[in-house]
Amino acid sequence: MTIAFTFPGQGSQSVGMGKILADTYPQAKAVFDEVDEALGQKLSEVMWNGPEDALTLTANAQPALMAVSIATMRVLEARGLALKARVSYVAGHSLGEYSALAAAGSLDLATTARLLRVRGDAMQNAVPVGQGAMAALLGLDFDLAAEIAQAAAQGEVCQAANDNAPGQVVVSGHVAAVERAVEIAKARGARRAVLLPVSAPFHCALMAPAAEAMSEALANAQIRTPAVPLVANVLAAPITDPDEIRSRLVEQVTGTVRWRESITWLAQNGVDTFVEVGTGKVLTGMVKRIDKEAAGLAVNSPEDIDVLMEKISG
Repeated sequence: MTIAFTFPGQGSQSVGMGKILADTYPQAKAVFDEVDEALGQKLSEVMWNGPEDALTLTANAQPALMAVSIATMRVLEARGLALKARVSYVAGHSLGEYSALAAAGSLDLATTARLLRVRGDAMQNAVPVGQGAMAALLGLDFDLAAEIAQAAAQGEVCQAANDNAPGQVVVSGHVAAVERAVEIAKARGARRAVLLPVSAPFHCALMAPAAEAMSEALANAQIRTPAVPLVANVLAAPITDPDEIRSRLVEQVTGTVRWRESITWLAQNGVDTFVEVGTGKVLTGMVKRIDKEAAGLAVNSPEDIDVLMEKISG
């Protein structure tokens, strides 16, 4: 069994996430306490009790999702799972890349939480509310979706932002351009083309101010060589050099999340088991669509942790 750990991105959050881990394991509770302290905010209260609109705010959702992933990791480690010994690669979807780096020891927990707070604020503030949008184009391959985005731009920004799985591409940019992309996609045979309920147009050129903010924040962050390679969103290939990690994290803010290609690369390089560490099962579903042969397991409860540990030791 060759394992990759994957870490979810924004959209996987839900009120109550991580609470059972904190109540069950002191190692998990310590992670949430440390994140609260690093941010100077009781983020754990928002995570466990809501309100949902506060948790959904990009500046809260990003560090919150990371906290659940790392809390899960700390429990796995306490149960005897040594990342370097059992896991070949890590990968994360968008903000999940920070969780992956924290899991692999490249970033410490407090630094990761603070970076994600900066990232969330910067991404939210990069574009005035109501000027940007994102849409899912379903049933089209990536090249056609990218071509549609280009045709829809008409002097504005419209880019393929997420290549999630076969027939599942998200475009991002100015509202009018994204709306045009939806109409063109329908005319070109998309199974569905719908605007997404997001607060900003992520992973496109409109995020340039956020990329600049992350460049400054990351310049001062200590980044170590990860225990295992990170398959980077913008490359769909593995990296380990701290300086390259720093530059790719900046590039990622405006670049395409090449998730389909990342999972394909991992599968072609021997990975047969994908473990989603954190909240929800979004990435596990995508893995199944990308590689029918792959085994996928989402780990976000004490029961899931037991199942994984049994699988690994079996």
